[in-house]
Amino acid sequence: MKDTKVPESEQSKELFAYFGLAVYYCQALEQQLTNLLLLTKLSNGQTLTDEDLAELYQRKLGNSFGQLIKEIQHHFSFSETETKELQAVWKQRNHIVHDYFKKRIQETFTPAGRAHMIRELKRFKNKAARLELRLQAYCNELYAKLELEERMEQ
Repeated sequence: MKDTKVPESEQSKELFAYFGLAVYYCQALEQQLTNLLLLTKLSNGQTLTDEDLAELYQRKLGNSFGQLIKEIQHHFSFSETETKELQAVWKQRNHIVHDYFKKRIQETFTPAGRAHMIRELKRFKNKAARLELRLQAYCNELYAKLELEERMEQ
């Protein structure tokens, strides 16, 4: 009966930490997609007041990861590889957030199962982190372009 209790080992804590990191990087990707969407609109010449921008920003933060991906693809040209990566991360994100432990609960009770889950979550976290950095770089490029354009107008 001991195996039916919630795992409390250090390995279990590591498993839950990597689950948390996976979710964290999903949220970081959502944030970068929101930033990229707004910067893309601004760099395409859309004029927004500070109030309009703040309202749009808050509205976009309320969108789901999938909604953001679909919308940004209308405004920003990703490579085919990047589009596939975004779609794959979105699919994995939904699985991790909604079904991961429901479908894998038995694995949490064995050291081998937990080790397998940790490796899986690490791979996902690393993939999401690399993608987030790429989106951040695109945001930085657009921000620099907007600053340069603003300086030239002045």
